[in-house]
Amino acid sequence: PGAPPAGSPPGAGRPGTKRLPQAIVVGVKKGGTRAVLEFIRVHPDVRALGTEPHFFDRNYDRGLEWYRSLMPRTLDSQITVEKTPSYFVTNEAPRRIHSMAKDTKLIVVVRNPVTRAISDYTQTLSKKPDIPTFEGLSFRNRSLGLVDTSWNAIRIGMYAVHLESWLQYFPLSQIHFVSGEKLITDPAGEMGKVQDFLGIKRVITDKHFYFNKTKGFPCLKKSESSGLPRCLGKSKGRTHVQIDPEVIEQLRDFYRPYNIKFYETVGQDFRWE
Repeated sequence: PGAPPAGSPPGAGRPGTKRLPQAIVVGVKKGGTRAVLEFIRVHPDVRALGTEPHFFDRNYDRGLEWYRSLMPRTLDSQITVEKTPSYFVTNEAPRRIHSMAKDTKLIVVVRNPVTRAISDYTQTLSKKPDIPTFEGLSFRNRSLGLVDTSWNAIRIGMYAVHLESWLQYFPLSQIHFVSGEKLITDPAGEMGKVQDFLGIKRVITDKHFYFNKTKGFPCLKKSESSGLPRCLGKSKGRTHVQIDPEVIEQLRDFYRPYNIKFYETVGQDFRWE
């Protein structure tokens, strides 16, 4: 296209168009969603929104044009991606995304729900040091083994329950599940599957990653914006709070039936048992 017509809005001369996302990383919190976003945006055929827009949970009343305005400009050959991990546990999100575009591809990054809950608690504790103990929040009555499913950190890990709402609107073939554990041990393998799911060439491979021993997870050798190595921020790779092994065992027992149902539904064993 030539020069923008007189009176065009600022930025109208830049190549590409702001499009609604064709793929959304919808969950889960503390699963590895930031890593997936940072890794996938290295791909030349992907443009991703860096911040979480929270459109389908908190900002829906602002309308689709507001949402579109946040997106990066893309060429016809590129895919627009956004990520907001709280969508996975938001009841209205599946219906709202479906009404935007029923062919939207969904990515869900999952990890062992017990580890995920501890990571979630560790993050909250870093901001609010005076919250009750992990054990105190996890149980309504620990001696009876009654887990408090109203606590968000516990509720999020009941993946099979949340997935039911999504399957009312989207076929499984439109949802790709990333293993948060494998994202650490084999980032290129997991990202290879993500690229296949998005229908783009496998450009991101082993040569893009190195393992950072201090943080305990992989980092990019080069980031999207510069030729320098890129590790995730200070908040990633925090040392988890030490939890009583008996508490962990009780939570494993609690999650087991949900995990098994989840494996059966998605046809994938994440080996959290």
